Amino acid sequence: MTALGADVHLIDTAMSGYSGITAAYAILGSKPCLVETGTATSAKTVVDALGSLGVGPQDLATIVVTHIHLDHAGGVGDLAAAFPGARIVVQETGARHLADPSRLMASARRVFGPAMDEIFGELLPTDAARIDAIGALGRVDLGGGRHLEGHHTPGHARHHLGLVDTATGDLYVGDAAGLYIPPEDADPVTGMAPDDPDLAGTMLPGTPPPDFDLGLAIASLGRMRNLGATRLLFSHYGPITRVDDALARADEELRLWVGLVREARSAQLDLDHALALVRERTKDRYAALLARPEVAEKFEALSSSAANIAGISRWLESLDTTAGH
Repeated sequence: MTALGADVHLIDTAMSGYSGITAAYAILGSKPCLVETGTATSAKTVVDALGSLGVGPQDLATIVVTHIHLDHAGGVGDLAAAFPGARIVVQETGARHLADPSRLMASARRVFGPAMDEIFGELLPTDAARIDAIGALGRVDLGGGRHLEGHHTPGHARHHLGLVDTATGDLYVGDAAGLYIPPEDADPVTGMAPDDPDLAGTMLPGTPPPDFDLGLAIASLGRMRNLGATRLLFSHYGPITRVDDALARADEELRLWVGLVREARSAQLDLDHALALVRERTKDRYAALLARPEVAEKFEALSSSAANIAGISRWLESLDTTAGH
């Protein structure tokens, strides 16, 4: 765990045994809140971490997920059982899948096959009466006049929320701004390398199928920019205080990858050759990350380049289909 100030604690959920890849956040106070659960296989890690912060089974008031992808919400059922008084907050489009995860789990099993149980585990159903759904806007009471303001931020997924802490200005971005990989010497509270005026970390897009939509994603980045956040808290991974720079970089990464995949489609390249093209064109851009192969490997396992290309390609195909009609 890492204390981030203002009663906020980062919890490393140790997804698939990796450290520094997937974060949950505990916000303490009179109504303790957990943002993100990690996978079902991470549930015990998160429960134990909350216990060490003094949050017992009857204490947690709210569990909020930015979206229902299994690396963010896979542990909801387990955490709901461990904290029976907690309300579960999710964007309204995803609410039914937490109450009945059967379709979500079947889809994930088709994608991940036999590795599914080891990577994610089983998302257990949550009593629908405990689920609070947020539409375009909503609020989560943290106690003492402090709230999380929920804002619908689709593009990565149609059921995605960004969450602003009214007391601190922290913005929980989920995957709406992609992935942030801090430099090796990053300050754990700011996410920045000391005495470095530049955004020294690496940012990668998160564009998996089936929901990626460039227009929605860019609009959501603009919406987040207008919220005036003081710090971004990434689910992958950690904080960064260079808010405007990070959101601008996220926009740039999306446009770059979409352009490369569009080029690959125009050349009628298959997925393997499209992947080779993207890697060749971005190797200098991601040189600092590629120089840390163990870090690059774990983030590739979390958000594979092939999946990102497939998500973009599916969106471009939908544009072609629409144009054809």
